[in-house]
Amino acid sequence: MGSAMAVPAATNGHQVSLVGTHLDSETITSVKSTGRHPRLKISLPASVTPHAIEDWVDIFATPMDLLILGVSSAGVDWAIDRMCAHLDRMPPVLIITKGLRDNGVDIEVLPRLIKRSIEQRTGIKVDVMAVAGPCIAGELAVKRDTSVIFTGDDEALVSRAIEMLSTPFYHVRSSADLIGVEYCAAFKNLYSLAVGWAQGHLEVMESREDAPRMHNLASGIFTQSIHELRILVENSGGDTASVIGLPGVGDLFVTCLAGRNSRMGRLLGLGHSYSYAKKSFMVGDTVEGAELALALGPALRRLWSENRLPGSQMPLTRCIVEAICDDKPLVMTWDQFAR
Repeated sequence: MGSAMAVPAATNGHQVSLVGTHLDSETITSVKSTGRHPRLKISLPASVTPHAIEDWVDIFATPMDLLILGVSSAGVDWAIDRMCAHLDRMPPVLIITKGLRDNGVDIEVLPRLIKRSIEQRTGIKVDVMAVAGPCIAGELAVKRDTSVIFTGDDEALVSRAIEMLSTPFYHVRSSADLIGVEYCAAFKNLYSLAVGWAQGHLEVMESREDAPRMHNLASGIFTQSIHELRILVENSGGDTASVIGLPGVGDLFVTCLAGRNSRMGRLLGLGHSYSYAKKSFMVGDTVEGAELALALGPALRRLWSENRLPGSQMPLTRCIVEAICDDKPLVMTWDQFAR
């Protein structure tokens, strides 16, 4: 997605430095030698210059208007270390990573975590914005129409980021609801595991002449997901309007149609445990919904036990957390779903 974001930036006439992590050497080598991105299967614009992570110090010494951070949620601390090690100033940051963090007391959104960590370690203030909404990297990279939300604490900076990146194909709207948008962006990955489960469940069911596709089942799980996402956002102090907008319903819809979370959900529906499915069929793939469950499972259980979250109203979330964190089969508790 970081590479895909270079496309609207370049389309608007910006010079873009694309810096790969230590895990991206193959991609960076390909773009350097041929201009072609091997995973997106496109040639990146000429104004995009690829760099290996070893070039990070020199790149960061160059004045920049915006830093777009696209590491996985597991790589956020690594990215903070890289920024703090070479920091004497800090441009505004737009984070496209989807995730949340257990800070031992509550659940913290990543923009606030990054901002707080950098300021505590360096004394340098930094503004961190976020992007959410239904956006598949491959579609954005070939300039298919895409609608997303930018959010942050500084309205003027959000407007500036929108001006920099909005194009005739990349349609950006703003939101002041940083908390709600980020909760939706993260938890939609977790709930897409459950919606994807329906497909795997179909494959192990007795076949029928009418060849059902389990759309009824998937839709019911989708609806319960939105119900529980609304509870999470409301309890976190976010705006529940985000749940029925692009960050919530919109992003969950597209994530259920394609991606690694849905693939893992199908494997869970086939009856595999998470650990078996991961090592047998998805080695090397980052499954953000499962990573979120592992990272936040203890926090969610703590909040449920302290009655800070209504656990009885979140049966689907509890089922997913149990399946991933305890490595058990994902079993739907239909009778507890909302009526």
